[in-house]
Amino acid sequence: MTDIRLLKTTEKRYQILESMNINSLEDIVMHYPYRYDIIEETYPTLEDDKIIIEATIISPAKVFFKGRMSRMSFTVEDHHLQQYQVTIFNRHFLRQHLKMSAVITIIGKCKNDKITASDIKIKPINELVGIHPIYSIKEGMTQKSFVQYVKKALTLLKGNIDSYVPEEYIMKHQLIHKESALYNIHFPETQEDIKQALRYLKYEEFLKFQLTMQFIKRQRHQEVGIAKIFDLKQFQSFILALPFQLTKDQQTAIKEIVEDLQSPQMMYRFLQGDVGSGKTVVSSVALYANYLAGYQGALMAPTEILAAQHYATLSSFFKDTDVKIALLTGSLSVKNKESLYQQIASGEIDIIVGTHALFQKKVNYANLGFVITDEQHRFGVEQRKALKNKGNQVDFLIMSATPIPRTLAISMYGDMDVSTIKTMPTGRIPVITKYIKSSSMKPILKALKDYLQSGGQCYVICPLVEESDAIEAKSASQIATAMKSYFKDSYQVGLLHGQMKDDEKEAVMQSFQKNDLQILVSTTVVEVGVDVKNANMMVIYNAERFGMSQLHQLRGRIGRGDQQAYCYLMSSSTSKEAIERLKYLEKSHDGFEISTYDLQLRGPGEVLGNRQSGLPTFLVADVLKDFNILTIARDDAIKLIDDYDHQKGYQQFISRIQENLKENNEYVD
Repeated sequence: MTDIRLLKTTEKRYQILESMNINSLEDIVMHYPYRYDIIEETYPTLEDDKIIIEATIISPAKVFFKGRMSRMSFTVEDHHLQQYQVTIFNRHFLRQHLKMSAVITIIGKCKNDKITASDIKIKPINELVGIHPIYSIKEGMTQKSFVQYVKKALTLLKGNIDSYVPEEYIMKHQLIHKESALYNIHFPETQEDIKQALRYLKYEEFLKFQLTMQFIKRQRHQEVGIAKIFDLKQFQSFILALPFQLTKDQQTAIKEIVEDLQSPQMMYRFLQGDVGSGKTVVSSVALYANYLAGYQGALMAPTEILAAQHYATLSSFFKDTDVKIALLTGSLSVKNKESLYQQIASGEIDIIVGTHALFQKKVNYANLGFVITDEQHRFGVEQRKALKNKGNQVDFLIMSATPIPRTLAISMYGDMDVSTIKTMPTGRIPVITKYIKSSSMKPILKALKDYLQSGGQCYVICPLVEESDAIEAKSASQIATAMKSYFKDSYQVGLLHGQMKDDEKEAVMQSFQKNDLQILVSTTVVEVGVDVKNANMMVIYNAERFGMSQLHQLRGRIGRGDQQAYCYLMSSSTSKEAIERLKYLEKSHDGFEISTYDLQLRGPGEVLGNRQSGLPTFLVADVLKDFNILTIARDDAIKLIDDYDHQKGYQQFISRIQENLKENNEYVD
């Protein structure tokens, strides 16, 4: 990295640059514009009311204040002798420059000769025409100063900017070189310059990521694992004894996982499926195969509630077998923990279900051969690694109920093999979902009373635990108090949220499962895993505050039996986008479709989580909009790795990948 001090600026400016995570000249040139102002004379059309004109001021500017807000108005005349009334908000400090007969450039929107300006430049338009980059900068730094730093950095680095892309791929895809791409992204003369710069920079980002993923995958496939040999007849008998028929996708996923277990290579597989698609069944069958081969298995869940539910489900599946299962969580007494530690270490326990307690130092396994993590994006890389390292040559399966299209999953989780469960078990009745434009329960109160009277139970989901001055949203505590008062003589109301102690949460959930509580007011702590078949109504307050995939996850908590379920999405938001999202959920029940829609709106970082899901943060590339480039980069990366394997070429790229692994270990384990 080239020393940032070569800029020869003030200490204060160095501090501002460091606060922007800029510590080298390379960091400066990779701090790309987030948008461009394209300035050329523009008049409104039938389709667009945008206006950019040069005009002369013909009336004094008048400023009106309302508190700290201001509105400034004046009249101008353009070179066509057309007059406009101009209004600009909160820019009253410009008044001193807006003198009579001054020539200025106005950027804004125009309707009926009235301009609402977004910006005013105290310069004629011929001095401004062109494409101007706009950067995300901190207070104390100006756009003009930062542009000068970029220019100086590019000059100092000239001839020393290394491309990550081999020359043959630059020629193959008709890309410009990196140095040109960096200059064009910062100082474009035409929109084509920006387009060509982005083509190179997006491809390089994806190629770098895919080389890393494919290299890790190749290394893992070369790692010697333990081929697990077991009695196939006994295994088949277990599957045939299940109280339901496996779906086609469940059968395929089991086949892929079992082949991995039988292989002498270590398994590193990603299993994704919609809410209620039966991933737990698949994991149970896989754990049984591992048990038959003589190895211990571990299943790690993010919460005690989910761990307890997995324990109950597995206990049910294995009740007619010799498999011994234990539940290990942080809330167990010291005495019970010590007893379990001994049984796990001696091999008396075959399958251990738990939370992060599974990988604590005191836990030693006799013969751990298979690890499964559920809702993997909730665990950090170090947590997953710590559990995997509890055994020797352990096979690893990651499960997620936030499904994404298989092609995208293969590209994004390129270091893993991907299994997808899309088909749903027969008999599942879709949840009737309704968007309610309200901030209170009044419009659905009768439906709720009728439902409770029929013997059902209801979830009420809130975005906050306590009231907040900063956020206008209903809190769980507030709603629980109100509902307890309203239903005091009829139904019992419970409260569940993440700030409660684990044993308190467990007690509340057990009460709800036993129907001692008919209404459970909760935050999103119930998003994953809670399964109460008698609870078939859900009311979600301030639904606009949740992502679509999260709403779908929450909705997946109901309709798990043979009863019709109802989900009410309550929101008083006036945002057109928010209303469209909620209405989309009324008609869509496919988690893959919903996740794709959510990814397009919010991006993969928001939906899946950056550091914990295995997704890096791309600077210019977008995994959905640029999926074609991502796919090409993936194919090229595979070929590059193949060439390295077969011809022992491209050593410099492999060295760079290994350096990249060290730099980016937050998303690679």
